[in-house]
Amino acid sequence: MIRKRIFFIAILIILIVFSVFVFDQIKVGHDNGSNNATEITHEIIGNDSTGSVEVIRNLGNPDGQKMAYVVGVHPLENDTHKTFLKIFKSMNNLNCCYDVYIINVSEDFSKYGELLPDDQPGRQTGQDLALKYVYPEIVNGSYKFVADIHAHGGAYGEHNTFVFSPVEGSSGESYGRIVSNNTQNISYYDPQFTTSGPYLTIPLNEKGIPAIYFEENSFISQSIKDAHMLELIKSIDSLKIS
Repeated sequence: MIRKRIFFIAILIILIVFSVFVFDQIKVGHDNGSNNATEITHEIIGNDSTGSVEVIRNLGNPDGQKMAYVVGVHPLENDTHKTFLKIFKSMNNLNCCYDVYIINVSEDFSKYGELLPDDQPGRQTGQDLALKYVYPEIVNGSYKFVADIHAHGGAYGEHNTFVFSPVEGSSGESYGRIVSNNTQNISYYDPQFTTSGPYLTIPLNEKGIPAIYFEENSFISQSIKDAHMLELIKSIDSLKIS
């Protein structure tokens, strides 16, 4: 009788241990699958004496087409960069998967309007960091579309809020016009000159990756900036890139 009781207890213990082991293995496998699909990561991809470049990966829908935003190429335009990060982080139910590249220039800078454009500290440095660190990441990253966030001080007359691609006839221009057409307050306008084009958006378009600028007037109210940025993000998120 005692032997039978010991035998049944031993069998019960074995079954319990086996069940716990199987459950743990299933749980670990499920957790790893979820993390691999949805985990948001922060990574420093470049760091030298002039500044650093950070990327936040896997924002939005991990199963959607892959896109990228870039902020910080011109550090004095940081009010628009901050607006983008604030609005984008508040978005839910996005269709696409996004990586956000943030360029941090080590030079001191203030905000747009306090210095003339030619005197902007860090302007060339930000462009160099974009070409050195962001460009190769995007070229090798299977991205379908890229938007570079900028600001201006009213230099474009009536064109306050607009998108454009610096390569005429490119896929970037085609999708930029679609982005504009799907909004109420963002026009498509092609300035005659841009300093940062050769450092990011031009070579990306030449590689077949659609890349556009977004430009916002730094001197309009923050509430309007917020509304325009929301329009931009929603319009880009609705794109179907072939």
